[in-house]
Amino acid sequence: MTTYCDFAPGHPVHGPYHDREYGFPQTGESDLFERLILEINQAGLSWETILKKRQGFQTAYSGFDVDKVARYGEKDRARLLADAGIIRNRLKVDAAIHNAQVVRGLRKSHGGFSQWLEAHHPLTKAEWVKLFKKTFRFTGGEITGEFLMSLGYLPGAHREDCPAFKRAAKHKPAWMRKT
Repeated sequence: MTTYCDFAPGHPVHGPYHDREYGFPQTGESDLFERLILEINQAGLSWETILKKRQGFQTAYSGFDVDKVARYGEKDRARLLADAGIIRNRLKVDAAIHNAQVVRGLRKSHGGFSQWLEAHHPLTKAEWVKLFKKTFRFTGGEITGEFLMSLGYLPGAHREDCPAFKRAAKHKPAWMRKT
């Protein structure tokens, strides 16, 4: 079976993401929100497509500023659905806006998105999926699993013999921490 570690290193699109982001912990709200939006938009498409459109997403979604996206109204929805720089899917656009509102709520209940993730760690993948489905929109098993693996909450982002595994491990991803 071919893994991401087999083809991503050195690839012009996948390489930088694989080598410096995938499996590496993130705590910044806009970083976490970006990853959630990107993972949701990847559903049914290739990750390469999403990475190529990443800058378009950043521009379209106000630099992944949760407060700005949470206030988006019908004019913003129409703008996003007309933007060829992103994935123009109403369910995905609506999920991004709704999920921004949820993240704002996590500030009140937990202090923020990162703290919410930490408050629920460790969970099994099935438990995470159940929690995400209850909390967010457009977050099925694959999306939730990839989101959490990409941030180091679930293992499997890299093979142990991959140089990126060792770099990510230095940042103590959640799945490696003793609880």
